Amino acid sequence: MTKTIREMCLRYTDLSEHDIDELIHTAKSLSVSSMYQDVDVFIDVYNKLTSEALVIHHTPPKTTQSLYKNKVVGETALRTNEPGVLRTLETGMNSNDLLAKTQENVLIRQKVYPIRNKQRVIAVLILENDISAEIKAHFEIDNEETAYRDVSTTLSAMSKLSDSITDQLDDAILIFDRKGILQQKNCAADQYYERLGYMEDIQGMHYDNLSLDQIMFDAIMYQIETGKQPIQLKKEVVIAGNYFIMKQIFVKEEDEQECRFILILHDITDIKVKEAEIVSKSVAIREIHHRVKNNLQSVVSLLRIQGRRSTSVEAQKILNESVSRILAIAATHELLSKQMEDGINLYMVIEAVAYNIERCCTDCPKVAVRMDIDKRIYLDSDRTVALALVINELLQNSYDHAFHPNESGEILLQIKEEKNLIHAEVTDNGHGFNVRKVSEKSLGLSIVKSYIKDKLRGKVTIESNEHGTKTMFDFKYNSIHATKK
Repeated sequence: MTKTIREMCLRYTDLSEHDIDELIHTAKSLSVSSMYQDVDVFIDVYNKLTSEALVIHHTPPKTTQSLYKNKVVGETALRTNEPGVLRTLETGMNSNDLLAKTQENVLIRQKVYPIRNKQRVIAVLILENDISAEIKAHFEIDNEETAYRDVSTTLSAMSKLSDSITDQLDDAILIFDRKGILQQKNCAADQYYERLGYMEDIQGMHYDNLSLDQIMFDAIMYQIETGKQPIQLKKEVVIAGNYFIMKQIFVKEEDEQECRFILILHDITDIKVKEAEIVSKSVAIREIHHRVKNNLQSVVSLLRIQGRRSTSVEAQKILNESVSRILAIAATHELLSKQMEDGINLYMVIEAVAYNIERCCTDCPKVAVRMDIDKRIYLDSDRTVALALVINELLQNSYDHAFHPNESGEILLQIKEEKNLIHAEVTDNGHGFNVRKVSEKSLGLSIVKSYIKDKLRGKVTIESNEHGTKTMFDFKYNSIHATKK
């Protein structure tokens, strides 16, 4: 228990060691206390990476069955499910008997109290009672009765709506009788058909004169009666440069003597025009990324020429480091120049960064880089550039400082997604260094810490000893899935 609480607090919060000790003491007290024996008791902290609450301790009830079948320590308490928890964490005020939903979708009421250390809220204590039976008794719904509503009753009621109501709708509504004659319409229907060139009132017209998909009324009725077309159909049609979502609904009244055919038109022309504009702009943006990549490579070429002409070893080293940083940025722009989406496959970028570092660091030919990166991770361009620079600096540091020339070694790069967070580790088996002393004067580590904190909004931890160095950091994962073509 102690280890779990400490590890989670160090990884996900800004709590001090003294704060963490206070939470561990509280958790131990709850586990042996005679209080709260008939309820589930939790301690949650504020997860700075996700802006949600994180469960770090659970004491199940001693006199009754727990509400939970599975382990919940380490799970997230979402604001939409447990508003009282976040409210108390943020305000320091008690939250009494607020309705909530557990991670297992059980309805409960929560009493939430702040846990303070030196007048500062560091966590919350949560007492939970199951009230699912109470809620269901209040809001019991006959699913069979409400899930199925006779289409004819619903649409018949719609057809009886006054013009003052239907005329407020943006969608065109046209209601035809069993012979295909238009019996009722709204103002939007008049406006739509005026745009299509109709010069007279469409009231009383036959469906065949109003159809937008060139299918006649008798054919539709035949398809419906033979079961070849459902009583409700939705499709997209294009006519006169206008785009519509068309819904066709067939209704048979309860006495089966009267039939109605309803046509609903939703204009999506503006959406289609904007989509075309987006495609055009995307092509232009791809061209910009391509030019940026070419310009960056031109800068790299100039730096390499300058490096070869320089007689100073230190200058050559600095120029090589600059080349690696520029190539890390160029790798992102190269991928963006080849796709329409902003989402970038992280594995492809990091693979390019590692390859460029390996080419530049010729002094360590026996050092191998192993990568374990989730290929399903896609990030936006800004965070991808930031992450590429961070990885570039960490790999560069390992190559430059972890091993002696011609010494064998290994660098392991791991990036994975877990619980809506990206967790990254760069580990080498080199000689290590004094983290405190080196951090104060290292440009590379300054870049790493700055980018993780400011660009990625994450948290970094560096551990180093004579057996090697491990750098770990986490940041919130807002998934961007690129479209596969």
